[in-house]
Parts: sequence; C-alpha cells; structure tokens
Amino acid sequence: MKEKITQVSIQLFEQKGFSETSIQDICDGLGVTKGTFYYYFTSKEELLMDIHLRYIDDMLRRQEQIINDPEKNSRTKLFDVVHMLIRTIERQGASARVFFREMRHLNEERLAAIVTRRNQFRMNIETLLRMGVEAGEFRRNLNVKIAALGILGITNWSYQWFRSTGDLSDREVAEIFVAMILQGIASA
Repeated sequence: MKEKITQVSIQLFEQKGFSETSIQDICDGLGVTKGTFYYYFTSKEELLMDIHLRYIDDMLRRQEQIINDPEKNSRTKLFDVVHMLIRTIERQGASARVFFREMRHLNEERLAAIVTRRNQFRMNIETLLRMGVEAGEFRRNLNVKIAALGILGITNWSYQWFRSTGDLSDREVAEIFVAMILQGIASA
C-alpha cells in the first residue's frame, strides 16, 4: 500500500502541484481512508521527502556504479552518466518533475538532506572530470566545477521537454549532448 500511495501522490503532485494536492485527494485516488495514509506517512511533507529520497538515492547509486567501473575510460563514463540522467528523467518523468519542482516545499532539515545528496551527485561528476583531465582525455585547464554544472544544466532541464515519442531517442540525445560537451573539453 505504501508504494501505491507514493505512486498516486507522484501523479497528483505532478498534475496539481504539492500545495494544491490534499491528503484527501491522495486517499480518494486510492479509495482508502486517511487512516491508511497516516499508517504509512505522518504527513504529506514526509511523503514528499520519501519521493525525493527514492529519486536521488537511486540516481546516486547508478551514477557511482558508472564512475567506479574500472573497465571504462572517462569519456565513456561521461556518456553513460549523461545517458543515465536523460533516460531516468524521461522514464521517471513524473518523479523527476516532482523532484525538481516541489523541493521548495521541504522544511529546512529535509531540504538540507536533499541538497547534500544533490551536491554529492555534482561532486561525483567533478571527480569524473578530474579523472579525465589526469588521464589526458579532457583539457588540462578545464574548470571542472563549471563543466559539471553545465552538464547538469543541460541534462536536468530535459525533464521539461524530452519525450521518448519524439524525433530522437534518449541515447541519441545523450550522444548529441556528450559530443557538444567533449568538443569543449577534449584534449587536442
């Protein structure tokens, strides 16, 4: 039931927004009582935090698997991270939109926990870029902090526009993005 509550809530939060969705809306969407909701969550904000943690923790886990793969070079890892981001954002579209749009509704303590994880995701990309610089795959004078922010900027915004039913697949979009990135950071 907890998973059903979460999935219905993600859909409602995406459609109506967190503030405009009531616990009663969630219960009505499931055909359950508020008691059922409160058995699993103490508040709507706790539910929102759970949605955020699921999303970012899954992304971090998959990102770290890619970065720690000893069989791949930094360029391949960069492509894999970009592709994973675009694919996940598209496949988990509603969760991604809730993650990016509704974070502002978390209290200070919960927001800090999410920001810490988001920062870790960014720092992992910085680490990947540094590894590429050290291996001679990326420019020596690359500003890894700005490059990491740029990578996140172009990939994270895809939640607004990318649809797998469009002209390009997630892989094709990732290939275009990485080509744009590498032409700016590849060593001569």
